[in-house]
Amino acid sequence: MGKRIDGHAVHAFIVLAAGSVLLCGCSTFLRPQEKRADAQLLPTVGNQTRGLVTFIERSDGVQVTYNLAGLPPNSDHALQVHERGDCNAADGSSAGEVFSPAAERLRAGARVEGDLGNIHADANGVATGFIVAPDVSLDGIRSVLQRAVVLHRDPSDSYAYPPHGAGPALACGLIRQ
Repeated sequence: MGKRIDGHAVHAFIVLAAGSVLLCGCSTFLRPQEKRADAQLLPTVGNQTRGLVTFIERSDGVQVTYNLAGLPPNSDHALQVHERGDCNAADGSSAGEVFSPAAERLRAGARVEGDLGNIHADANGVATGFIVAPDVSLDGIRSVLQRAVVLHRDPSDSYAYPPHGAGPALACGLIRQ
């Protein structure tokens, strides 16, 4: 003789299975949204550099991903966030000084938060990669949102306070969500 299946057991199984399916869908729906911002860099007058810089907040800082073209071949450049989200000046100077919310604490050997680091262009004048910036965020006092990201002609010395950046600006873009 075959075994008899209890109707209550079948009902409980169906309820549990349906609940599992619903919860799986909810976990995707309830996952925290990724904090992200982009800056479309356009060339300053007399330059050809352009591209995209993306900012994604991670647990260890903000991952800054860049994809830039039109740079001098085999060259190094400073990538920096500046105080004002203004790239209207032909030379990028309307972006103001390098972003530094902790400027009053700066001392010899301190690093400026807005100095994201140096990037390298290959033989074709293309620079792609990412930098993790632990000292900035996408909200609060250290937020880079609505500020400008500027690519400078020269690399920076991250241990000196560069109030206006590392040489002339090659490209500038507003950081937006």
